Parts: sequence; C-alpha cells; structure tokens
Amino acid sequence: MSSHPVAETVASLMPRARTELSELVAFKSVADFDQFPKSESEGAANWVADALRTEGFQDVAPLDTPDGTQSVYGFLPGPEGAKTVLLYAHYDVQPPLDEAAWTSPPFELTERDGRWYGRGAADCKGGVIMHLLALRALKANGGVPVHVKVIAEGSEEQGTGGLERYAEEHPDLLAADTIVIGDTGNFRVGLPTVTSTLRGMTLVRVQIDTLEGNLHSGQFGGAAPDALSALIRVLDSLRAKDGSTTVDGLAAHATWEGLVYDEQQFRKDAKVLDGVELIGSDAVADRIWARPAVTVLGIDCPPVVGATPSVQAGARALVSLRVPPGVDAAEATTLLQAHLEAHTPWGARVRTEQIGQGQPFSADTTSPAYTAMADAMAVAYPGQEMQYAGQGGSIPLCNTLAALYPQAEILLIGLSEPEAQIHALNESVSPEELERLSVAEALFLQNYAGN
Repeated sequence: MSSHPVAETVASLMPRARTELSELVAFKSVADFDQFPKSESEGAANWVADALRTEGFQDVAPLDTPDGTQSVYGFLPGPEGAKTVLLYAHYDVQPPLDEAAWTSPPFELTERDGRWYGRGAADCKGGVIMHLLALRALKANGGVPVHVKVIAEGSEEQGTGGLERYAEEHPDLLAADTIVIGDTGNFRVGLPTVTSTLRGMTLVRVQIDTLEGNLHSGQFGGAAPDALSALIRVLDSLRAKDGSTTVDGLAAHATWEGLVYDEQQFRKDAKVLDGVELIGSDAVADRIWARPAVTVLGIDCPPVVGATPSVQAGARALVSLRVPPGVDAAEATTLLQAHLEAHTPWGARVRTEQIGQGQPFSADTTSPAYTAMADAMAVAYPGQEMQYAGQGGSIPLCNTLAALYPQAEILLIGLSEPEAQIHALNESVSPEELERLSVAEALFLQNYAGN
C-alpha cells in the first residue's frame, strides 16, 4: 500500500470499517419478502441512511421505489462550482442458499484466513463501506473536492427495476458529471480493474403441458407424451454439442478486445472439477464477456425422493439469457421465446413468460474520468497498471443512467473478485482490496476535481 496521506488515513479507519460491515451484514436484506421479512431490508436501509447523516449528507431519505423496496439517497455539497459525482452501491443481497452449508453463519461477518466472510460482504454491502471510507479519508485530508450524491439500491439482486423506474420518474435526482458504480470487481486480487462492459440479461419462464393429469408410467408410458421429457428436449436445444449457447437468430460469435483471461486461471476461479471440460469455443473472454450465455436456473418437476412411477402432465423451467453489448435485450427475449416455442416437440402446449430484463452496457473508456481513475489506482496499487475487463453479470441501472444522463461518465469498480464467490456459499471480501479500492476512489475524486 502507498504511503500517501489518504492511504494512511484509510488504513487507520479499517477497524471501524470492519465493525460497520459486521453491522450491515447482520441484516438479512434479501429483497424477496416471501423468503425474508421486509423489516430486515428496511433495517439495512435505515443503517445506510444513518451513516450518511453522520457524514454530513443532506436530503437523506429512503426512497420508496415502485417495486416495493427502498433505495437510500443523500447529497453532500462540495465547493461552489465543483463537479458532481454519484456513488452507487446496493445493500440488498442474494439469499444465502443452504445456511447450514456455510462454514460460518452467512449473516455474521467472520474473519478467516485473512478474509471477511458473510453474505453481501463483497456484493455489495462492502461497496457501501468503500464509499464511506473514501469520503472520510478525503475529509481528513483537505476535504471532499466535489459534490457527492450517494444512492444505495434495495433490490438490485432481484432485477425488479424499482430504482430504474424511480430515476426515470425523478430525472434530476441522480444527475451527475460522473457516476461510480461500486458493484463490480478486480480481475483478480491485487490487479486494479475497471469494468468497461456488462452483459444484459433476460429471464423467461417456460411451461409445457401434455396431459390433463399424471398417468401411470407402466400403463401409459411409451405412447403418452411426457411433459418433463419435452421440457428437457427444449432446454437441450439451447446448447450446441460443445455447450455453446444456440438461440435461433441470436448472434454468438463476437470477440473480446482487451484483457486476456487464461483458461487455466478461469478453471481455478470457477472451481471446475478435474477432467470436466469448459463449455463453448474460442477464448474464455469471448465466451463470458462478448457472447450470449444461457443458464437453466430452475426446473419444477418431482424430486427424486418420493417420486412415483408417473408420466408427467406438466413441467416448467426458469431460463436466464445473458446478453452481450451490441445486442438489444428485448430482441433477445423475443428470439429466446420463439426458440423455446419452435423447439417444443410432439405438439406439446408451451407457454413462455418474460419476468425480468436488463440491457447490456458499454462504457466510454477514453473519458477524463478514466484517466483520473487510472492515476488513482496507480497510487493505490503501486507497480500495477489499471486493466479493462468485461463483466458477465448485469447491472440494468447503468443503462438507465446512461440514457438519463448521456453526458455523464460511468466507471465500474468494486470488491467482487473471483475469490469473493459472490452469490455462492461462503461469500467473502478481501479487507486489503477494500482498503486499496477506498484509497483509489478517494484519490480519483481528488484527481477528477482537478481536471
């Protein structure tokens, strides 16, 4: 770490940062209120609001967004005539999956082997703490040189679009010269990275029905059309033999120009079992950053335990399609639905329903803000040059903000490097990354103010 005064200040603040992240992680703020109480999300929102007020933010308020969740907003005025920077993070988290399978409780921040474990530690409650650390470091070293807006979203993981709709209805609220999205991550620990592209996504539910009711497989199997078998055939049609995504009419041959992702490193990052092949063809970066990718997220069918010898009358699945930059997510949705319907065998009845969508995003990496961030990261990560990477995940808000504020520069940084295992069991954050990225963000604000 650099000996820069800002870096020294951030280092002194890390014990406080751990305490605060522990408090924030303790809220079970999953924005699916069928699974977790709404009070948990409201508690996290209030925690963020109180933290902003403590730092001198004005107009702090939990905003009631159209999807029934709250996003927390605050404004910290800077010097007269200064630029305005919007800092984004989200306090909602993915469900913990099987809590018993975690090495330590998912909502109890636990230090182990130099990392802090807990759901949301990296994605993205750690991003909230990163913003606070950067601002505190600036206050201790001459003051915050720009106007700062903070927005902490409450339903990013659900993809329900509450904040996007709210921003569209209140277009002046989040207006800024530059927007820092604190919800991506470094390519690997210790390698400073900005994310220059995001894949969009669509979610489609497909229902297949063949019979009025289940039938005895001994009496009717062999002639009665099995809805589950039909669904399996439909889902299999979404992949070529090598595992590449194949949706009729959807381009799938783009290439990635930028950071190279070594195949062996990817196998290690993804924890692929020995002897199991990767799917797709060409460079790994092409497959995960520049091309569409389909994933079957869930299937409704009888579980193995308790299954009866029956021909299934109906079955359904939830299908995710990641959409690369250059492809319209709405068009991709139409193509996916048409493909599912066209590949349904035996005249089975098929019904598709879109339940979520977000557009892909591509940033302008030639802007002054990127130069300011590159210089900041060079100090926070001595001897390292800032890298540009893609991101297979989606942040639909980026496109909303880009459309609302076409002149704004958008940068994506964050704490979700491969070891963080976001969305999986045993999610964790590297405190060293939290420290270095907080320094980088603080120095970026100083550099950007001086441009």
